[in-house]
Amino acid sequence: MSLHCITLKDGADLDGFRRAVRWLMAEELAPQHIVWSLDGTPGLFGDDGMSSAPPISLPRSVARLIELGVCHRDPERYALLYQLVWRVLNGERDLLEIASDPLVHRIDTMARAVRRDLHKMYAFVRFRRMRGEDLERFAAWYEPEHFILETSAPFFIDRFRSLDWTILTPIGSMRWDRHELTFGPPTRREDAPSEDSFEEGWRGYYESVFNPARVNPTAMRAEMPKKYWRNLPETASIPGLIQTASQRVDAMIEQEATMPAKRMPERAIEAMWDQEPKTLEELNAIIAKAGPLVPGATQAVFGEGPKRADIVFVGEQPGDQEDIQGRPFVGPAGKLLDRAMKEVGIDRSKAYLTNAVKHFKFEQRGHRRIHSKPTAGEVKHYRPWLMKELELVRPRLVVALGGTALLALTGKSTPISRSRGRAQFGPYLGYITVHPSYLLRLPDEATKREAYEAFVDDLRHIHDLAQADPETGELPLAAE
Repeated sequence: MSLHCITLKDGADLDGFRRAVRWLMAEELAPQHIVWSLDGTPGLFGDDGMSSAPPISLPRSVARLIELGVCHRDPERYALLYQLVWRVLNGERDLLEIASDPLVHRIDTMARAVRRDLHKMYAFVRFRRMRGEDLERFAAWYEPEHFILETSAPFFIDRFRSLDWTILTPIGSMRWDRHELTFGPPTRREDAPSEDSFEEGWRGYYESVFNPARVNPTAMRAEMPKKYWRNLPETASIPGLIQTASQRVDAMIEQEATMPAKRMPERAIEAMWDQEPKTLEELNAIIAKAGPLVPGATQAVFGEGPKRADIVFVGEQPGDQEDIQGRPFVGPAGKLLDRAMKEVGIDRSKAYLTNAVKHFKFEQRGHRRIHSKPTAGEVKHYRPWLMKELELVRPRLVVALGGTALLALTGKSTPISRSRGRAQFGPYLGYITVHPSYLLRLPDEATKREAYEAFVDDLRHIHDLAQADPETGELPLAAE
């Protein structure tokens, strides 16, 4: 069979690749018979033939890899991605689950590189006011590693919707005029403003939030490579901040209020049980009677949800709002969890939400009560109550939200990064993911967005696992 040449635009030609794939699959043309051209040489057939080809259905995970893969600079990216599509649609539907497959490994590496590049762009683009403009217009210069300009556009529109801005790069430019997004040709650094009057204020803010106790120049250079320094006004302040870090730490220690920690003696919980609780109401009465292990909490915060829920979500401990309202997951982290559950179709009213520790542990700072992480001993103190709670609810699936919940369910301290995903908690099918409060603590919007998407993906798996056949364990069909 002769070779067929497919010509695509240079850069990230996602639409062109999709049209080509539909045509190639309709013609049943294997990857070894295709030559992918990016140099503008006409192909062996016109666009009309591709446009009339029928659509194809791919797993969502494959479609996401393609969206990222086309942005990579690898000249073989389209050939690799078409190999992936061909194999998935010709009997290897679960190919992405084989991490050791050379093709899967290479494409996944490409996708991770593009994600990192997007993260850097979200973090390091700095807009400056354009001089000599009657209207308020802003511009920024950025040098991406890959063809990510169009992929990054929704983030910047969402974050800077009310501004008239332009992002200039060596691979192209994009302009948002508050109403419409347009793309333009490549530009030079000299076309972007070098500084503006706002930067002095930004440097002052950066210096005020700089934490001298966590200075790590090696890690800083790894997270903020030198190639970005010329675009970032705060880098002018970093040498001085590093030089004075030790003196600032000493000053912070001297000002730190020292209050002796007060702790109630350990209780023999089992001894308080005159008889084994048969209902959640009886169990909650015992918890309320015992009181907090560490004093200060307003009340015990019990689990909430149906008595026979399919899914039990286990968090760390109540927060400030939970302690006040007496309900789990009603503060900022709870609202984020509600949003993510709604996205994937998990009805909160049909799930059971609880915490490994039933009382709010905190430090008082002025008028604020600041969350304080429970110790392993405190988690162990509350563990029998949690185990009895699960026994009474009898869920299909138990979800550990964060490290403290995982410690309570397994008795072992294990990093979430090493154990995230499907698990087994004694007799219960389990799933391990991050606590939503972790997402709220992330330092920048780009990192938060990426971590939130990963959290939502976890909840999709949780939603599917909860619908598995209880006898066979078979899962619902993967989303197309």
